[in-house]
Amino acid sequence: MRLAPGSTVNIQDMSWEEFESILQELGEKRSRRVAYSKSTLEIMLPLPEHEKSKDLISDIVKILLKIAGKSYEPFGSTTFKRENIAGVEPDACFYIQNYQRMIGRRKLEPDDPPPDLAIETDVTSKTTLDAYEAIAVPELWIYDSKKLRIYLLSDGHYIESDRSPNFPNIPLTQIIAATVEQAWQVGTVQALKEFEEALDRSSF
Repeated sequence: MRLAPGSTVNIQDMSWEEFESILQELGEKRSRRVAYSKSTLEIMLPLPEHEKSKDLISDIVKILLKIAGKSYEPFGSTTFKRENIAGVEPDACFYIQNYQRMIGRRKLEPDDPPPDLAIETDVTSKTTLDAYEAIAVPELWIYDSKKLRIYLLSDGHYIESDRSPNFPNIPLTQIIAATVEQAWQVGTVQALKEFEEALDRSSF
């Protein structure tokens, strides 16, 4: 299957076995991203805009975790699955509360918990909340159209929140969006430097 950067393909009425077969055929080291929910498979080839935003937000999370003195294990775009129901690959994800359990883990085990925080940047496609609800990721960030939305899992469904339980005193929806946009003007390194300086000056 040949995809141009920024394009997506949706395949409906796909069985779980077919989804697993396609994952195996695509392999682990690939540029294509996949999501599976309600018997529908989405295959997406990201744009550079997507990659830059997701890397920047991931770096911001690492800075925030360091400042907060929290340990973590990053799991990147690992494929998380709930058999026969859903499969999803975040742009980035982190184990925070469960980081100790995941130290040294080279591949996921059946009883491993989902990541504590997952991040998606919606440039070429829209994140399917159903898949993340099925995987039961406690906190999901979606950056789309210059706006960050924070979703928290409650009774099996996501509710939108203006605060993150992992960083409760920081107005993330404001400062992350501003930092991503600043990076397009001054570059990633400078934007991250200004972000850290702003945190140092703040009373968060």
